[in-house]
Amino acid sequence: MDNTLHLLQEAEKKAGILFQEIENRGIIAAGSTEKDINEAVFELADELFDIKKYWHKRIVRAGENTLHPYDENPPNLVVKEDDIVFLDFGPILEEWEADYGRTFVVGTDSIKRQMAADSERLWWIVQELVHKNPAITGAELYHYCVNLAADAGWEFGGPIAGHLIGHFPHEKLDEEDKRNYIHPENNVSLNALDQEGNVRHWIIEIHLVDRHKKIGAFFEQLAI
Repeated sequence: MDNTLHLLQEAEKKAGILFQEIENRGIIAAGSTEKDINEAVFELADELFDIKKYWHKRIVRAGENTLHPYDENPPNLVVKEDDIVFLDFGPILEEWEADYGRTFVVGTDSIKRQMAADSERLWWIVQELVHKNPAITGAELYHYCVNLAADAGWEFGGPIAGHLIGHFPHEKLDEEDKRNYIHPENNVSLNALDQEGNVRHWIIEIHLVDRHKKIGAFFEQLAI
């Protein structure tokens, strides 16, 4: 294992502990607003790991806001009694970036629970494909994610299915350069080296939506 991957995994491990503690402390609960949850998670991350910096905006989406991808900024919603919520946080730990996304279901709605479970299940299927075909292009992988979501009965909700990750501040993720993303216009292999000959490391993200039911689910972490 290269040292960069090891350090990225260590950062992600702490992000995983943070998210488990979010659940343990019941931070995601009916009656809380997305902003309330965002602030509570920020305070918890500071308490647990002295995390004060994030390399991208902190995202909490509830209810119909779970339809919205990263770039959008929908209005602040209150979590309802029977709701679905996802978090997408990019904490910086000892100057290494993590990018971690998970979906939580408040209540017992079976469709929401299935969608949340599928977002994780499909992530592992995508990672397995990358293991088997490391030279797959960003475009090929994006289209695979779209088709995989459809086969599972959902729509793929994101304009990308992942992006580069690294040391902070890593190579600026210029939205105009699709090579930085698992994007339908990225025809470069994921295992291609960067301009300095270094291995590139990727985040895979799965965003499922059901526009009729106005719900979405999200799962995101480092591809290994």
